[in-house]
Amino acid sequence: MMKKPSANVGLLKESIFSEMTMKANQLGAINLSQGFPDFDGPSFIKDYVNEAMEGPYNQYGPPSGAMALRLSLGEMYKKIYGLSYDPNNEITVTNGATEGLFCSFLALLDPGDEVILFEPYYDSYLASIQMVGAKAKPVTLRGPDFGLPIEELEKAFTDKTKLIVLNSPHNPTGKVFSKAELQALSEMIIKHDVFVISDEVYEFLTFDDHKHIPISSLPGMRERTIMISSSGKTFSFTGWKIGWCLASEELTKAIRMVHQFNTFGAAHPLQVAVSKAINKIEDYLVPFRESYQKKREILYEGLKKSELQPFLPEGTFFILCQIPQGKNKTDVEYCFELMESKKVAAIPPSAFYSRSPEEGQKYVRFCFAKKDETLRSAVINLLEAKG
Repeated sequence: MMKKPSANVGLLKESIFSEMTMKANQLGAINLSQGFPDFDGPSFIKDYVNEAMEGPYNQYGPPSGAMALRLSLGEMYKKIYGLSYDPNNEITVTNGATEGLFCSFLALLDPGDEVILFEPYYDSYLASIQMVGAKAKPVTLRGPDFGLPIEELEKAFTDKTKLIVLNSPHNPTGKVFSKAELQALSEMIIKHDVFVISDEVYEFLTFDDHKHIPISSLPGMRERTIMISSSGKTFSFTGWKIGWCLASEELTKAIRMVHQFNTFGAAHPLQVAVSKAINKIEDYLVPFRESYQKKREILYEGLKKSELQPFLPEGTFFILCQIPQGKNKTDVEYCFELMESKKVAAIPPSAFYSRSPEEGQKYVRFCFAKKDETLRSAVINLLEAKG
């Protein structure tokens, strides 16, 4: 009898994103489930790729990332947030933010360590924690404001707590944690002497008066924080998978050790192109935010007229909605009903909960990183089916 694969793999489940996208394609539904645009990013950034591929950038680059990109990142974070990171020893380019997360979890955790994370969460967090042999300690964010539950959070710390995972702007709730919330969180982190993985891939997608604040910018937090972000969400090229980790030299050494034996390096010409795009990011961000503000309004105003109760997101490109109580359906059942009867695909958020999945069963999540006409068509479908 053949031996079985790793028991750790048995803990994992198929990603809900793949499942819902496949079903949407089968039914011909408008796909507002998975978080990727149905349009390409700017053509001038594609031109940068073509230029790079005509240059000396088609072989392996440095495992830590193309120096041009690390320099651009260092300048960007200094200019926008006042954060100083050494491109040589404190910035690492990864194959998207998800690989950066995976390398960071492996770099920090040992079997038996405890990790506090806020549910709902990106499902990759739990998978990485389980593969390391660590234990997740979820703390639930609850509507309508999805703020940090400070008292509950304090109780989650034990002498085994090694790490806390923060995501702001937050997927899927759209919450942008305030400076007061981050200060309260940082005080607990310092008190209990733990590390932070801060997933900031939606850092430039904030709306109205809400501003993203990196937790590493607060006193005492830089040396214990790994800040992770990506070009995919900002420039609308999610298939390029160019992400990065910013951390102290000590933590960066550990991340790079894992990264070199995981993927070795990210696509060299794409890194060079992203570096040039970042050099123009200040001019790019104003129209970028304006376009997404418009998309948010199209979908939010449409959802308000439906049977769903949408929460206005402060950031990200997602809208979380409460399912009508009289439906007596779980989020999964409701999402399949949407696809079959209204030809609109959403994500059931209970997949992002492990402590309180019943909390997630009250909601569905829509993505508005779509063409305006795609969003308008989805709204028409939702409203035509009403009643």
